[in-house]
Amino acid sequence: MENLAAKWHRELDIFHKIKPLIIIEGNILDVYQYPIDGSVYKGSILSLTEYLHYYFKDCGYETIALYDSMNGFYNNNENKHIEKFAELVEANVDDGRIKCDFKGRGANATTYIKNVLSQNKSATAVIMNLASRYIISPDNLQQSEVDSFTNLLLASMNGKEVKTEKGLVKNILVMIVNKINDLPAWLYINNPNVKTLTIDTPTKNEREQLIKGDNFPTFFKRDIYNEDIKHYEDKKGELEKIQDKFIALTEGFCFTELNGLRKLCKNEGIHISNMSDVIDLYKYGIKDNPWNSLDLYKFKNAEEDFRKRVKGQDEAIIKVLDVIKRAAIGMSGLQHSSHSKPKGILFFAGPTGTGKTETAKTLAEKLFGDEKYCIRFDMSEYSQSHSDQKLLGAPPGYVGYESGGQLTNAVKNNPFSILLFDEIEKAHPSILDKFLQILEDGRMTDGQGNTVYFSETIIIFTSNLGIYTKDELGERRPNVTSNMNYEDIQKKVKGSIGNYFKLELGRPEILNRIGENIVVFDYIRSNVAEQILDSQINKIFKTLLMDKNIDVKLTDDARNVLLRKVNENLDNGGRGIGNVVESLLINPLSRYLFDNMILNNANILIKNINFNKRPVTIECGED
Repeated sequence: MENLAAKWHRELDIFHKIKPLIIIEGNILDVYQYPIDGSVYKGSILSLTEYLHYYFKDCGYETIALYDSMNGFYNNNENKHIEKFAELVEANVDDGRIKCDFKGRGANATTYIKNVLSQNKSATAVIMNLASRYIISPDNLQQSEVDSFTNLLLASMNGKEVKTEKGLVKNILVMIVNKINDLPAWLYINNPNVKTLTIDTPTKNEREQLIKGDNFPTFFKRDIYNEDIKHYEDKKGELEKIQDKFIALTEGFCFTELNGLRKLCKNEGIHISNMSDVIDLYKYGIKDNPWNSLDLYKFKNAEEDFRKRVKGQDEAIIKVLDVIKRAAIGMSGLQHSSHSKPKGILFFAGPTGTGKTETAKTLAEKLFGDEKYCIRFDMSEYSQSHSDQKLLGAPPGYVGYESGGQLTNAVKNNPFSILLFDEIEKAHPSILDKFLQILEDGRMTDGQGNTVYFSETIIIFTSNLGIYTKDELGERRPNVTSNMNYEDIQKKVKGSIGNYFKLELGRPEILNRIGENIVVFDYIRSNVAEQILDSQINKIFKTLLMDKNIDVKLTDDARNVLLRKVNENLDNGGRGIGNVVESLLINPLSRYLFDNMILNNANILIKNINFNKRPVTIECGED
């Protein structure tokens, strides 16, 4: 057989000659591309039982029978094989089938198998399909089930060789299971007559055979292919780039999905140059990917737009935008073999109230046109051991299975979005295991068995790690302060994050997935605090003027009171500034307007703020 065949096929070439019992597990419900010209054409797309039938036929087997517990023995590929099998076991064929049970009183399926493997009249292959479904539990067998598996064990020990036109061929039993531990362990452990083969999803080489081989024209309508291919007759390199991109983007896809892409591409009349668009259509139900329609020239001025909303974080903004620009021009993850990773991964660290969440919201609005595409998850809500079910969906039979997972549902509904995981250190470690898969593969299977794709998302983690540390007594002490310069803060915060993942959690691989994309936000400095204060005051006064036609102005004395109090509260960042504005301006102003029944159409000058009184009061006069 050719080396281009899948690994499990090459192993089958070796072991079917010496092992009478082969167990095949893994990706068994898929379809497969037949790798050689034989009983069927090379490149034919076949189910596993079809594939094995033609494989054993090409190997010289004269009798090939399939079995499952619903139909008994049969062979829908070539009926003559079941007739031969019936002669060997002296059974009757009814409507192309030999009815017999795997277990219970009078069950004779495994007796037939034991007998047919021990004869030497006809080279025989028996394929037991869906063998995981013959019993309820491999750890709690009924006696009739024990007897049936004992027959199979004896069959594996007594398999005979048969002389054929292609030489000696060993009678063989193939059991197809979802996973090997669906069978009783004593059947295969320490049994030298058994070989287990695992079918994985198609490798890059296997996908190349499908995309670059004889099946390539079948991805397109005939007239489209015939017209498009003329352009590539002297541009083979250009065609190969298109095919290579498609191959890279389908990493992790099974053959059934690839075959679905092939049919969808043809049905939608997609052209060769745009064949990768069918992947977005298949994953998300859309042809137009928002990433492909970004106005890159407009995005060139994004830094200034970010500074209007996030003040005092120039270095953080530049680093964030570097990651986004990399994603926007398709250079994300070029150093990795996988092309299905998220568009970008960021880890926002630093003191509270410094603009981490606001940066994520600004990013969502800039990329996707609306803040609503920033989907926030408070990870303190996922601190329990079962929280992964809440996030990704409960398995079948558990409460909440029908509802799906909060994260997986959000991504299915908004595949092009910013995913903000706030205070990631508060999540249970089992959640971090799931994030590893998402960050590496860009996909996750939810509790309902649906594949959810994260390859078009930006994933942002936020954390307050490194701001405080614990002393010898376990007391919390500041690790960084607003008196330190930004470079020192950055160094100490990154060091603490590294220690947390490497030493405290023992999970350095999570840090490796994030890479150098840790963005440390600085404390709000005094000059920045003044800008934020003025911005908040102007926003309040502008709203009052627009909604109620109340024109409010502030004297320098009143503004200086606010500014002084803000500077006393810088450790709490922007939220602290907001709290000062609320307690010293909004609350007393609201009280003044209400007590004086000033509901609209007024001019007010705030002369001073008396913060020593309780409650705080303001001195006002008409402007």
